[in-house]
Amino acid sequence: MKGFLMMGMLLFCTAMSFGQEEIGPLTGNPQLMAKGNKSIQKINTGTFDSTFIYTSDTISLPVFDDFSTSKFQTYNAGYTDPGVTSTLEYALLTTSDVPLPANTVYTTQVTFKRTYVVSTSTYTDVNFPATTIKVGSLASYPVTHVTTPVYPPYYVYDTVNSPGGTDASPDTIWISGPDILQDSARQFFAPVNDPELIWLDRQAFHNYTYAVNPWSLGVATFDGLDEFGYPYDFNSTTTNYADRLTSKPINMAGITAADSVYFSFLYQSKGLGDQPEPGDSLVLEFFAPELLQWNRVWGTNGQVSDNFKVGHLRIDNADYFKKGFQFRFKNYGGLSGSLDHFHIDYVNLRTISGQSDTLFKDFAFVYPITTLLKDFTSVPWDHWKNNFAGKMADNVQIVVRNGSNIPENNQNGSVDVRYGGTLEGSFVLPAQTLSGGNINYAPRTTYYSFHDFSAGYSYDETKLGEAQTFDIEAAASAQFANLTLNDSTFSKQVFENYYAYDDGSAEAAYGPTGVQARLAIKYTPYEADSLIGVKIHWVPSVNDVSNNLFLITVWGDNNGQPGAVLYEDEFFFPREPNYEFDRNLFTTYYLKDTMKLPINGTFYVGWRQFDADRLNVGLDLNIVNSDKIFYSIDGGNVWTNTTFQGSAMIRPVFSTSLDYTLGIQPKEMELATVTVYPNPTTGDVFVKTSMNVSRIEVYNLQGAVVAHSDSNRVSLSEQPAGVYFLRLEGDSRTFKVIKQ
Repeated sequence: MKGFLMMGMLLFCTAMSFGQEEIGPLTGNPQLMAKGNKSIQKINTGTFDSTFIYTSDTISLPVFDDFSTSKFQTYNAGYTDPGVTSTLEYALLTTSDVPLPANTVYTTQVTFKRTYVVSTSTYTDVNFPATTIKVGSLASYPVTHVTTPVYPPYYVYDTVNSPGGTDASPDTIWISGPDILQDSARQFFAPVNDPELIWLDRQAFHNYTYAVNPWSLGVATFDGLDEFGYPYDFNSTTTNYADRLTSKPINMAGITAADSVYFSFLYQSKGLGDQPEPGDSLVLEFFAPELLQWNRVWGTNGQVSDNFKVGHLRIDNADYFKKGFQFRFKNYGGLSGSLDHFHIDYVNLRTISGQSDTLFKDFAFVYPITTLLKDFTSVPWDHWKNNFAGKMADNVQIVVRNGSNIPENNQNGSVDVRYGGTLEGSFVLPAQTLSGGNINYAPRTTYYSFHDFSAGYSYDETKLGEAQTFDIEAAASAQFANLTLNDSTFSKQVFENYYAYDDGSAEAAYGPTGVQARLAIKYTPYEADSLIGVKIHWVPSVNDVSNNLFLITVWGDNNGQPGAVLYEDEFFFPREPNYEFDRNLFTTYYLKDTMKLPINGTFYVGWRQFDADRLNVGLDLNIVNSDKIFYSIDGGNVWTNTTFQGSAMIRPVFSTSLDYTLGIQPKEMELATVTVYPNPTTGDVFVKTSMNVSRIEVYNLQGAVVAHSDSNRVSLSEQPAGVYFLRLEGDSRTFKVIKQ
């Protein structure tokens, strides 16, 4: 933790460093980091014990994925699931392959018995005979055993008075940490058999937010992060192959070039991510099963491509017309983060195709609906119940695309709201609104339309409970729709205890730079209430700032900009960014001592930072609330509205019926009287107060606890002269103490 002496100086320093606002790429994918078993891998004992080896099924043509849903194979077998088998492997075997007892311990060092003769001051060593066993490593399966001579893991020291004498109690010295120990590991085997799932690995990221104007819902994104959202080579400038997206084995036996086999797909570079450099690439490889060989058949470099382009290949090599054929995409780029993005869509391998068959004749939603609320993506349920009138959105964006090469008649669509599976309300999506006022959807055209949901249904405010979740389904179609999965999109409306502008997905890292820079997000809640904390979605970026310090700050409103400070953390108890890796997983910072801050009308919530570095809050690039983002680089004298498009992922948390669940208690309105004496002091400090003193803690200027006591007396006699801070447990105040 940074020195608090320097922090104290910064607090009272009138000169501020120059700064600005910045956005940067993510070096981790928060949506993935908690979804895999990365944490399990980190604590693995070094053996394959209790791990699974999966055997895949073989799928048949056609193979198609538009990424509207996940077709990634999951690997979550249980030890007792049907079809699961296992084998128990041992590290140590006899030469006839019989496992040695569980407590067997040896060493590869030559050990011996030493006899020391006192009368002659001489000694002799006799080596213990070697035992030949088979030794194998359990780090990976299968286990290879090597015949190895081993020895007892101890030395014997025998002291005798004369040559030929004996000692009734020779000393045995055991080797610390012998290198040959019996161990066992059980390897489990499980089949996966789901022909609807196409992909064997999960390194490419299935998402609905990174591509620009995709042709339908969902893409697979390639970058420098592994399947768990971690950089392949953190904090480096290394470039190499990174993500892979590998198909299951495909049965191509019996097919020939005469069957007119074609492989098609869409691809885009950058999107809402990071622009690949010219030396970066996306490649496609085919696997020849009888040759056990992967061959590169297509590639593109990091050129700018705002729109999706078509990849289209004929397969006529007989090496691929075998059972066990596979294909895979992989990208070449930076390995240090969410960098050098490529996106793919509409992967299609089929027969009876042709050179001109490059159309994807589909009517589809392009993006999911994020909210049906006016102004926010989420609000506290208590606030909604009391103020629901006029709060349904009057300008919901719907984006659809006609992928056909001919005009398609429009059709009315709908948006249904369900609660617990029961339909509660519906809205009509007028056909001509969806198609921009036209009778037909024009060929291969994307349409943006806005719909008024302010009249009619609103979320049922009479429902009981601390929080609520409603399901939203939007549906629309054209006259000759092709893939019905793309004719609908599903999302959820969540009501808990916070306000939000974002969709929970960060595509960039954002923040101001400069010593003492401030960031403030504007909110106007539905009703007066008490603020109890703030949720912040931190994302790792180029520099690690997880140890940087900041103060949670709340401002009032001053003619549409942050005004007077309503709350700020104490400067010697600051906060630090905390990377909690998962979608919609925010770090919650409660106000000091779980106090409740009265809020009535517009306010601003954010931070004051100490260092010049950007702190990297998540920036949602799909929902634009830039008019709510303000920053200051001159101590809060001048506030500037952001120039970047997006929503900063900072959510104020309010006092609601969830307080009981969260353990939030009201702050005492009247604090107890406290007297600290003598002050200055040369040694002991006493505390006189009307409250019960359960613990006293004394901090130095660096923020370290240097003394503590469970009574009303604490000693500073061993501390050097200087300024200290004293706190009582259960009291929000801090008392300055001077040691002479």
